[in-house]
Amino acid sequence: MTVEAGAGRLRTEADEPGWEVDPDDEWGVAVIATVGRQLKLRREAVGIRAAEFGTAVGYGEDMVYKIEGGKRIPRQEYLVKADEVLGAGGLIAATWEDVKKVRYPKKVRDLAQMEAKAVELQLYDPLNVHGLLQTPEYARGLLLMRRPAYTEEEVERFIAARVARKAVFERDPAPEISFVLEEWTLRRPLGDRAVLRRQLTPA
Repeated sequence: MTVEAGAGRLRTEADEPGWEVDPDDEWGVAVIATVGRQLKLRREAVGIRAAEFGTAVGYGEDMVYKIEGGKRIPRQEYLVKADEVLGAGGLIAATWEDVKKVRYPKKVRDLAQMEAKAVELQLYDPLNVHGLLQTPEYARGLLLMRRPAYTEEEVERFIAARVARKAVFERDPAPEISFVLEEWTLRRPLGDRAVLRRQLTPA
């Protein structure tokens, strides 16, 4: 098999904060370990070295080893490109359906599961715009205020999870949802006034 070299700088861990595997998430660890093992077996089966494979998919060799070793959560584009390079016929790309769930903290996944089954949601937040309504910018401003502070990786994971929970609005049939917010939450800027303005302006 011929592997074409990818163009541009290869991605490293510094380029992708928030894609580490939570060691306390047993289900997540098992999923990523299984996907990583399959990637390694397929790569070795076609005789491609890790460095060569990394160049083909646009990632550094160290990242390839960490993903194959179950230490890093692969992005969707990584899986799609790996599928093409290894000629997996869509089998590797299809693992994203499980992998994407590991991206979010376990407690957020559990909350999303309850929201997905609910027929009615009545939500109240006295301090901030509710998470289901937050823009990524607003969520970031809120998360950066936490003490002790979250790491950059944790902030990115929580933002991604919060955005993913908005899938509840796309359900069919949709649940009945009502929000009660204190007036103060609509006046207090997080980050700057532009962030609050975008939060309060319908898309």
